[in-house]
Amino acid sequence: MDTTQPSKRTNQLALGTMTFGVETDEGGAFAQLDRFREVGGTHIDTADVYGDGESERIIGRWLADRRPDRGDDGMLIATKGRFAPPEGLAGASRPALQAAVDASLSRLGIDHIDLYLVHGWDQETPVAETLETLTGLVEAGKIGRVGWSNLTGYQFGTIVTTARLGDLAGPEVIQLQYNLLDRTIEHELLPFCLDTGITSQAWSPLGGGWLTGKYRRNKRPEGATRLGEDPNRGVEAYDKRNTDRTWAIVDAVTAIASDHGCSPGQVAITWLLTRPTVSSVLLGARTLEQLDDNLGAADVTLSADDIARLTTVSAPGLPDYPYAMLEEFAGMEHWHILGSAATI
Repeated sequence: MDTTQPSKRTNQLALGTMTFGVETDEGGAFAQLDRFREVGGTHIDTADVYGDGESERIIGRWLADRRPDRGDDGMLIATKGRFAPPEGLAGASRPALQAAVDASLSRLGIDHIDLYLVHGWDQETPVAETLETLTGLVEAGKIGRVGWSNLTGYQFGTIVTTARLGDLAGPEVIQLQYNLLDRTIEHELLPFCLDTGITSQAWSPLGGGWLTGKYRRNKRPEGATRLGEDPNRGVEAYDKRNTDRTWAIVDAVTAIASDHGCSPGQVAITWLLTRPTVSSVLLGARTLEQLDDNLGAADVTLSADDIARLTTVSAPGLPDYPYAMLEEFAGMEHWHILGSAATI
């Protein structure tokens, strides 16, 4: 993208930093942070568990070097806690979260976290305790806004209801896996966001690299890629995603990219930016070159026909019960919109 004029859509792109200190060394991380700021990016996302805290430390050193007087420069620093137990504490309990926030502030070298997300559900801690703790941290000025990530619909509903009934600092945003290959959150979570006015942030926008077009049908990946190094990597595993549906989606993304003279990855990210409730797309790159390509999505405009084609080919369908039954018998438009018909 042209780095001399920041795109008006760059503020919808967030810099994910899970690779920092693991797949990307400090020099490479600094280069990504510099480029992101250069093009007008403001939202940096990390977590205490990334690189066992090294991602936060790298960002802290970059902030100290590039931003000695933090002031109000529009940068938004977001981090998460839940899975990196400090001093033997675990989960989202009061002592664990208080210690986790203090540890993140120390690693980042700041005195206020703009957006703090609980990294997942904690079945051992009452939701009210977690929310009361977060409210106290907001009141103490240690965190600004509250978010959550990686939840089921039931869990998210419980959190939001408990917060609103107790007048507590509930989540203003939820961070979830969302991409053309995995639209599962459309069954419950996105409709709930639409109804409650809560925004969503999408991680893994490229489906672990699948939507860049670099993998091939029935040819197991090799070499210096994530699946080349580990073909069984989590939800991105080759054998899980090597399906006719995946290749139909990849073919459509690749064809549209060719029509627009851009990369497949840029098409996949641009489609996400059109989705309901999505306020940010998290870009997670190993290299500066990968980040540059992702940032180029801010300058891509897809036609209504392009968006419809991608939405249709990637339609996840509805589980038979209760969703498909409700759609068939009752014509429930909410499921119809975000489920099988895929019209928005």
